Amino acid sequence: MSIICGGVPILECVYCIACARWAWKRCLHTAGHDSETWGLATAEEFEPVPRLCRYILAVYEDDLRCPLWEPPGGYGIDPNCIILKRTYDDTHGRAPPYLLYLDHAHADIVLAIRGLNLASHKDYAVLLDNKLGQRKFDGGYVHNGLLKAAGVVLDAESETLRKLLEDYPSYTLTLTGHSLGSGVAALLTMVIVKNRDKLGNIDRKRVRCYSIAPARCMSLNLAVRYADIINSVVLQDDFLPRTATPLEDIFKSVFCLPCLLCLRCIRDTCTSEEKKIKDPRRLYAPGRLYHIVERKPFRCGRIPPVVRTAVPVDGRFEHIVLSCNATSDHAIIWIEREANRALDIMLEKDPIMEIPPKQKMERQETLAREHSDEYKAALQRAVTLAVPHAILPSQYGTFQDIEEGEDSGRRERPGESWDELIERLFDKDESGHMVLRKSHSIA
Repeated sequence: MSIICGGVPILECVYCIACARWAWKRCLHTAGHDSETWGLATAEEFEPVPRLCRYILAVYEDDLRCPLWEPPGGYGIDPNCIILKRTYDDTHGRAPPYLLYLDHAHADIVLAIRGLNLASHKDYAVLLDNKLGQRKFDGGYVHNGLLKAAGVVLDAESETLRKLLEDYPSYTLTLTGHSLGSGVAALLTMVIVKNRDKLGNIDRKRVRCYSIAPARCMSLNLAVRYADIINSVVLQDDFLPRTATPLEDIFKSVFCLPCLLCLRCIRDTCTSEEKKIKDPRRLYAPGRLYHIVERKPFRCGRIPPVVRTAVPVDGRFEHIVLSCNATSDHAIIWIEREANRALDIMLEKDPIMEIPPKQKMERQETLAREHSDEYKAALQRAVTLAVPHAILPSQYGTFQDIEEGEDSGRRERPGESWDELIERLFDKDESGHMVLRKSHSIA
């Protein structure tokens, strides 16, 4: 009996020491630690971000000719160049509102999707339709509701996009969104790339995506493999790209969001990095990451923002930051403001506007080559870490172009909608769940 009584205080001490160590590590962990080893972004590659943030903000306006609110400097949108603008009534609640804009100044066709509307039950229906572990796509896992919303958008706008791409062959197609819309934009990009013939055999290099404050919507192998065309922008302590908890669990939880984040933080601390990587159904923020750092540990106020970028595999925003700014850093208004400040600082240090066109083109080619090398290194790293379904590019091109060309899912069928095309990629297993057909898997 005395041995048992003597053992209890020891166990209590060990437990207290373990909790104190965890609390100390979590309190010292800041957002800057996530990207401290990354390289600095350049003005050339970061230039679209503030502009695209303003385009997303423009979706919130009912009439851009008489805006109720606009950021300093305006939205930068010519109302005459807006091709279309969809509301909840147009999408029947199956996708967030969005607009299609023809940006002649930057030779760009932009599809901007707004974020979650906390007052709209229709957005919650998209968000809660996850079915984590049941929806496979292109050899990985994706968020079910966001993929279906992407199908709704393309089903409605594929003909318009196809005509614009044919009328403006030198223009790029940029898909962007914030929060909920970021996930729709990322998965929409993947569907377009897997079925390029639906938009007139558009070249992969003409398609790009910028996910602002991204939701974790795809498995690690997909996040790395599509990093050449999908980019994610994260402001400092933003909780959403770091929250591995399925989004539907967050909104169904009886706990408040800060309490749930703390509980999830404890759980993630006790989960090894290797176990996280080996989980094929764990979702991540998509593509190449741009991290805007504007605060340092134990420092009052804000500092000049710095933008770091990389295509990380391990340590990919896996730790929730215990910060009072974790939710405010998710706001699109703050992201636009700090991204604009960061770009101004980059231009002051390196005024690219004054560089001769030939030298500017050489710099862009060098940047593209550096990104390509970093991208290949990330793919190799994923294979080395044995990330489920991770593959290397074939010798004939990127992402197994030969297999994609033989994929029956890319053969256009007359009158087939995007929803039908996505559903055709799946079979039902014995339990009735939808699973990817073997003929469409590249794993």
